[in-house]
Amino acid sequence: MNDRRVVITGLGTVNALGHNVEAFWSALIAGRSGIRTVSHFDASDLPCKVASEVIGFDPSPYMDAKEINRTDPYIQYAVAAAKMAVKDANLSISDAESERCGVLIGTGIGGMQNIQEQSFKLFSKGPRYISPFMIPSIICNMASGTVAIALGMRGPSFGIVSACSSGSHAIGEAYRCLQCGDADVMVAGGAEAAVQILAFSGFCSMKALSTHFNDCPEKASRPFDAQRDGFVMGEGAGILVLETLEHAQKRGAHIYCELAGYAASCDAFHITRPEPSGRALISCFRALLEKSKTPIDAVDYINAHGTSTHYNDLLETQAIKAVFGEHAKALNISSIKSMLGHLLGAAGAVEAVATVKTLETGTIPPTINYEHPDPECDLNYTPNKAVERNVEVAISDNLGFGGQNSALLFRKFH
Repeated sequence: MNDRRVVITGLGTVNALGHNVEAFWSALIAGRSGIRTVSHFDASDLPCKVASEVIGFDPSPYMDAKEINRTDPYIQYAVAAAKMAVKDANLSISDAESERCGVLIGTGIGGMQNIQEQSFKLFSKGPRYISPFMIPSIICNMASGTVAIALGMRGPSFGIVSACSSGSHAIGEAYRCLQCGDADVMVAGGAEAAVQILAFSGFCSMKALSTHFNDCPEKASRPFDAQRDGFVMGEGAGILVLETLEHAQKRGAHIYCELAGYAASCDAFHITRPEPSGRALISCFRALLEKSKTPIDAVDYINAHGTSTHYNDLLETQAIKAVFGEHAKALNISSIKSMLGHLLGAAGAVEAVATVKTLETGTIPPTINYEHPDPECDLNYTPNKAVERNVEVAISDNLGFGGQNSALLFRKFH
């Protein structure tokens, strides 16, 4: 049954640029940065002092007070974005349909705030003071589990963990569930709330974060720019409602676009550094095009992983050239991490939301801070200003620690 077509009917997000899709998209196409000086904790002793934080988010419209007190922010972001997406899809699930509806939400780290808080409590007060809700608030499947409970969805539901590819892998695996007939509706995406001093300090120790732009945070994330010096941590969630075309048409749903392809691969090279030849990413792109039966010259836009790190940006550029040849120069490419930072396990999902909006509106968000072109990164990264273009086919790709690669192909629905 892998010929079942899959469409996108609902979108939801919470991130530093907005607590809903409309606010997020408006900020994105305006080229506005959501990166600021860290406020969640005191970063004065750390070399990086900037992040993309969710500020002023109120979970109470989506969860009751008891649920809020028992859950980590990453779960709260997921529930909020999922309920937004379901509302956007105008989707209601009857008890009879519930077993045909599932949830797949990825995260790279899970409940970091609770890991940190409960660890402090353990070492300052002792084990008897650990919350009985610690485990359910930190484990990586609990965003999916909590959303499934909230929405009454009894179909396939589990977590996907593949570092910074988690969100796009979750969407891709949900696509497979629909294609093979395991479900008719899937709520899928990613959530992360790791901008906490423990995780932040870990990335600082790895020398992975930007340190040269602490005095001008909005300039810190600069994918493909020669002055890039590391990524910027971010947080939030992105959720999509996926349906089989038959199910969506039967209920008269608004269809944003078709999800027409998904591919994944692994570098099998190094725990953090991408394999220099880009072999596995190249094979991922090629498998995506082959599975979706998409000619190279049909692709208009790539929403790139674009982390603002030397290895990633160079490798991604080389892989695009290797796969698309001369057509690579005709592509628009952009990295919204230039405005949003890197949301780790939520990155691919929020970027998928942006890719769907690009197909819907014909507006391609820019890569801001592209001021000093890197001679080795010489494609059209849609520098600094959004552009209008009729986008029929778009790809969103993501890479993650452990050598993870994933790519999704979206197509206008006709």
